Amino acid sequence: MTNFTRALLGGLGCLVLIGSPDRSVAEKPDHSRLNVLFIAADDMNCDLGAYGNKQVKTPNLDRLAKMGVRFDRAYCQQPLCGPSRASLMTGLRPDTLDMHTLAHELRKKNPDVVTLGQMFRNHGYFSARAGKIYHYGNPSQIGTDANDDPATWDERYNPAGIDKTREEKIIRYNPGKGLGISMAWWDPVSEDKEHTDGMVASKIIELIEKKKDEPFFLAAGFFNPHCPYVAPKKYFDLYPLDEITMPDLKEAKADLEDVPPMAIQRDTRNWPYYFKDITVEQARKCKQAYYACNSFVDAQIGRLLDALEENKLMDRTIIVFWSDHGYFLGEKGLWYKRKAFERSARMPLIFAGPGIVRNDSTVKPVELVDLYPTLADLCGLTPPKNLEGRSLRVLLENPSSAKWDKPAVTQVWHNRKAWGYSLRTERWRYTEWLEGKAGRELYDHTVDPDEIHNLANNPDHAKTIAELGKQLHPFVRLSKVKRP
Repeated sequence: MTNFTRALLGGLGCLVLIGSPDRSVAEKPDHSRLNVLFIAADDMNCDLGAYGNKQVKTPNLDRLAKMGVRFDRAYCQQPLCGPSRASLMTGLRPDTLDMHTLAHELRKKNPDVVTLGQMFRNHGYFSARAGKIYHYGNPSQIGTDANDDPATWDERYNPAGIDKTREEKIIRYNPGKGLGISMAWWDPVSEDKEHTDGMVASKIIELIEKKKDEPFFLAAGFFNPHCPYVAPKKYFDLYPLDEITMPDLKEAKADLEDVPPMAIQRDTRNWPYYFKDITVEQARKCKQAYYACNSFVDAQIGRLLDALEENKLMDRTIIVFWSDHGYFLGEKGLWYKRKAFERSARMPLIFAGPGIVRNDSTVKPVELVDLYPTLADLCGLTPPKNLEGRSLRVLLENPSSAKWDKPAVTQVWHNRKAWGYSLRTERWRYTEWLEGKAGRELYDHTVDPDEIHNLANNPDHAKTIAELGKQLHPFVRLSKVKRP
């Protein structure tokens, strides 16, 4: 008997598997099934106290990590909000969905797909979200349904705080560009609940209290730390500007000398920091603001955890915290995402709840596409048969399990003539651009965690490249219309 089964039998009684019940005829609360609290951050990398960065203050993520398992090598399917989130919510890779941009095309291209929240609805759960789960332009689409999928939810909420309603206050270092991709910040003297993310937390807390006696799938979609970087001033005050360091630009440029041009083609025109004439001091200020936003999101996560405790739901709720991809903050002179490097492809992922080991971590490579089958497995639900990830349950019960041998695959797509795929094992990151025609990258993470030395052209590693290429090639399934 597994730890998970023991937890269910010991703490919850027998696990009941049922189809799509009419919740309106229930005569007493249904405490036989596990709830899910699904917490998303936007553009959050692993610069977090919970991941060993002592400068960044995230006490509530520290708290959550002690409650469960922290995944130290979790990777997105594509480091861009739209396809990453669509992939996560369907359990299907971007190539399968034929989604590689920010376009609102999930149901247009995949009308019969059963999303994660839809699966929970089909099994009698109440499914609701507040904030950003599918792609939103930030801040342009805050307060709207944006690219949301109505079939996923019973209810959905779109709050808009002062980060949206008072955009004119935001300080911009790249005027003329939209705030959705900007070097911009604002630190108002304000309360958390005046901001969109504070409102998101408040709505989810309200739903926790309202739905505590029925099984729920509640998704809290925080917009931070996506640019523009806006948070109450008290979070900025946690990070004195003179303590914010930036990489040396001479060394940063040297890091890129052995990288195929396609790997950084979006970044080279105005290198460093993506925009023309951005100074080191301006980048430093934006990094401070990004860290402030991380701490602001962390505080909202603390409110959600408190609500579960206050409503006595901890022993029957699976908690998942994830971000849609990683983020550069000046490393290699780069900014933003949309790159196949570790810092762009990797993001935080934490699971906690009944049957999950506590205060542990794993270095096994996993993918966001694994979340869907994992939650179906943990909650005893029957998922669609076409899911492309694998349940993480074996790692949630034994984080060092040798049974887990699956690599993680991240792809980048800019246009028909610029795309690539990257494979991550416990030791290696191997990347091919245009199936190797536009270059390759190989990094040995046992000695080079910052991916400074590209070993792809070293003949000593020819055998490793051949082996990793063989693993990667089955995942290269880009449609013909998106190839040259």
